Amino acid sequence: MAAQYGLSFNSAAVMMLLVWITLLGVAPSQGQNQPRLKILPASSIQRKPVGHSLLLTCRPEVPDTNLISDLRWNDNRNMTILPKPAGQSSPMIYTESIAGGTALALIFNSLQESMAGTYYCAASYSVTEKLNAAVVVETYVAITWKDAPTDQRPLMGTDYIVRCEVTANPPATVDWLRNGDQIKSSGRYVIENRGLLIKNITEADDGVYTCRAAVMSTGELKNREIRVEVQIMPEVQRLPQVMDAVEGQSFSVMCNATGKPVPEFQWIKKGTQQNAAELDRFSVNAITGQLDISTVEQQDHDNYACIARNPAGQSESVMKLNVLIRPKIIEFINITVSENEEAIFVCKAFGRPAPEITFRRYGTVEEYTIGLQVSDDRIILEQSTDDEKGETVGTLRISKLATTDDGLYECIARNRGDVAFKVGHITVEYRPIFDHMKALPPVYTWEERPANLSCFAQAIPNATIEWRFNDRRVQDLYDQNLRIENEGLRSDLIITPRDRRYYTAYKCVANNRLGSAEHVMELREARIPESVPQAKPRIVSATSITFDIMAPPVEPGLPLTAFSVQWKEQFQSDWNFAFNRTWSPDSPYIVEGLRPQTAYSFRFAARNVVGLSQWGAYVDQSTPRRSEPETPRILHTPIQDEEEDSDPIVTSPYADHFDMRWSIPVDNGEPIDMYRIKYCPGTKVNGYWTEMEEHCIEQDIARMTNHEMRNLQADTYYRIELMAHNAIGFSKPAHVLMKTARGIDVVLRVDSPTLSSAAVVGIVIGSVVLLLIIADLLCCAFGNLGILATLCRKTKRSPSDLDDEAKLGSGSLIKERPPSPLPLPPPIVKLGATTPLEDEKQPLNTQPAAASPLKVNSSVEFDGRVVHSRSGEIIGKNSAV
Repeated sequence: MAAQYGLSFNSAAVMMLLVWITLLGVAPSQGQNQPRLKILPASSIQRKPVGHSLLLTCRPEVPDTNLISDLRWNDNRNMTILPKPAGQSSPMIYTESIAGGTALALIFNSLQESMAGTYYCAASYSVTEKLNAAVVVETYVAITWKDAPTDQRPLMGTDYIVRCEVTANPPATVDWLRNGDQIKSSGRYVIENRGLLIKNITEADDGVYTCRAAVMSTGELKNREIRVEVQIMPEVQRLPQVMDAVEGQSFSVMCNATGKPVPEFQWIKKGTQQNAAELDRFSVNAITGQLDISTVEQQDHDNYACIARNPAGQSESVMKLNVLIRPKIIEFINITVSENEEAIFVCKAFGRPAPEITFRRYGTVEEYTIGLQVSDDRIILEQSTDDEKGETVGTLRISKLATTDDGLYECIARNRGDVAFKVGHITVEYRPIFDHMKALPPVYTWEERPANLSCFAQAIPNATIEWRFNDRRVQDLYDQNLRIENEGLRSDLIITPRDRRYYTAYKCVANNRLGSAEHVMELREARIPESVPQAKPRIVSATSITFDIMAPPVEPGLPLTAFSVQWKEQFQSDWNFAFNRTWSPDSPYIVEGLRPQTAYSFRFAARNVVGLSQWGAYVDQSTPRRSEPETPRILHTPIQDEEEDSDPIVTSPYADHFDMRWSIPVDNGEPIDMYRIKYCPGTKVNGYWTEMEEHCIEQDIARMTNHEMRNLQADTYYRIELMAHNAIGFSKPAHVLMKTARGIDVVLRVDSPTLSSAAVVGIVIGSVVLLLIIADLLCCAFGNLGILATLCRKTKRSPSDLDDEAKLGSGSLIKERPPSPLPLPPPIVKLGATTPLEDEKQPLNTQPAAASPLKVNSSVEFDGRVVHSRSGEIIGKNSAV
């Protein structure tokens, strides 16, 4: 046995062991109280692997532990094992007193093969009795992985040994598993001492392999999981042989490669063998393989290699970087050519490759083509190229040059790098012309006011200008009423018409070296407009009248600046007390603030810069009695044209509400105090509108011009009725059909669910009350009887009663109306005292407080959107008076 476990005992030790074994075997039979030493663990043989630690405890089992002395451990050479020295590191083997000194432990920090043998525990009991115990320590070498990396990366296509070398004593046997299945040594798999040989390994051989080692004699079994990842050598995708980069611009190129694991990239500039990542303006992404150049320079022209590397190897691809020089136009000089001669326009450009040159008229899209132009056979484009120098000369020839050829031309130079533009000018010299002045109207003046005749001749080179009066040079006349002022290309003749001979034609003569031209300008005497020939009332209400005014004939260049109107009541004979109003010619001609049921006389005049014409177009017109307002105009545009007898249809952008808007109608003598709106859902069946009366909603609105209708049903038609109200009554209703947008809303149901008994009782009671109310209304209407008739007699007052109460100072019956949300027209002051009309329900409240007659003049201007009214003198919009 000693030879089997590597033990070396001498004969004396063996004999002593046998003696102790005999004593230990006999000791229990001598009684339980026989003093002895007990070694824990209790096994007489302790087998442990090399490198492990071991604790053996020797404990006396005696009646009185205080009688134990000299407790110690001896090694296999019978040498006493000493305790651990204080303050020092632990030795390989040492003893330590435990359990309060009643037991002694033998500690092996790390077992070695040389430590195998028999260890003895000895002690004295009652000084005279010697106690002994022994234990055999056996060691063995456990399974150890000598060369078995847990991650191994073979190269695809090679024969590879998955390494797994094992050491053990006794020797271990090794087998292999993959996915729980045992691998047999056959075909591509060969189990060797060094590991598992896999022939012609592929990516399918990736996975986790288990190297299993076992020692049958000790029963030891260990597994080693080894992850095998097959590596694939990189393969760079072929780059383009040549790539263009533009000087001064950025450049990027992507290098792609396959491989496992994912390869890293490197770019090398072949001409200098420099790493591109270390060059200025260059950057390389080692992960994606992208090469970036922030600003390309001519020196970057070279071959570049993309190299992809991984642990399996490397691969590369080479491309040539061709640096293009963007075109630069180095010469394009403006030219000046006389009319009917040939213009030669030259443009020179540089670039690599040598650019192509074309021309085009600045502001147009079409470019001239090489050779004769199809659209204009006077124009020829020529081009010559020097590839060696990278220069191109383009020549644009225009024969029989015309003034229309004058202008800007664009030279365009192109190559693969970019496009360059430059603008040049062809100046066409021509004799003076006055084409731009032929359509100008005559110049007007009056009352010896100075007039300015301005002359500007188009000519290249610039023309000199002289004035002629009655075919004589003005400079030679020395007339103080004729003064010439020259300012550059423009010449002004200032005329002060002291008498009528100055109202005539003047000649402007322009000269340059190519010729001369003349232009005749006329000075006319301006007069006030003729009388307005006709004015007709178009819209007549109780308080306003809108007129259509026919303008008198006007001379070119002397437009009308305003129309004026005066009006008075017909019983007044003096126009000096008339009211006045002035309108701009493009505004509505409306007279407001009139009194209802009154006869008025109107007269009209036109104004220009000279003054106001004679009054004319006399019109007598009476205003109607005060009445309900005009029908409001709804400010919504219909979505489609319906039949003639149908209301227009408007749409709401919302499913549950609609903002109704309208304009303020003419009030016909009494301020509008409210609006009434009624809207009912319904549908159109066979051309007839059917309303759901039980769902109609009627509301009175304060003096607003919009109302938001809420809680509407989606995708439903509503018939809307709008009326304006004043003290006289309601206007005629304005109607419109409105359709809500699609959406989720409460849908009205025709079929009602079964009602409860309480609901039925409530309906019955409500019906009885409703019948009583209807009966009372009928009694009130036909016999002036009933509850409502009594209430009406208590609260009803006639207009005269209200007037009397107002005169007595009662403020409880007539409430002040709220202020209007819209600006009201300016007040119109009436003249003289009037008495209330017989058929009016209430007296007018527009009478001025003062008894003396007052006159307020006003003017109206229209800017295309809003009418502006102001008080003041009768002055036209652009009057010079």
